[in-house]
Amino acid sequence: MSKKGRVRQRKKGRTARWAIMASVWTFFLALLFAMVARFLMDSIQSIIFSFVVLLVIILIGVVFDTMGMAVAAADEKPFHAKAAKKISGAKQAIYLIRNADQVSNFANDVIGDISGVVSGVVGALIILNLTMLTPGLSELYLSIFLTAIIAALTVGGKAVGKSIAINRPNDLVFVIARLLSGLKSLTLESKRRSR
Repeated sequence: MSKKGRVRQRKKGRTARWAIMASVWTFFLALLFAMVARFLMDSIQSIIFSFVVLLVIILIGVVFDTMGMAVAAADEKPFHAKAAKKISGAKQAIYLIRNADQVSNFANDVIGDISGVVSGVVGALIILNLTMLTPGLSELYLSIFLTAIIAALTVGGKAVGKSIAINRPNDLVFVIARLLSGLKSLTLESKRRSR
């Protein structure tokens, strides 16, 4: 087998492993998101709080979709100079960009799609609570209206996020990388203190 054939074979193997891993991650994260949302909706009967939970879930989907798009559109070159100057987050940015396919898949498809599904579930729970509190409300019209609102907020938010991600991908990737670098520093610091 030629060298190109072996490289292609390795890439196929990596892609297959990533697809399986992404599916497993999606399953467990979807369970976690749904259980947390359901717990919040069951424990706090406030309709206003229910809408806040819904908006937070939609926002998570929009933010992760924006992150995934930014990583896919970013250019690695400017971060090499920052890494040479040992600027915090530069190495993480290079790593994110070099693994853009997996990062984008995780951010857009895993987290983004889970947020979409869970926002639908939360919307259904809000409709159920509203119709139980106000028996005169039409469940049909309420569900149509709330579905339209969820779709509009999700699509509108993602459109704005994608526009920002395409126009300023390196800036967004650097912000994400700096956050990851800060989290890494915090976890290392807490491990040192626990010893």
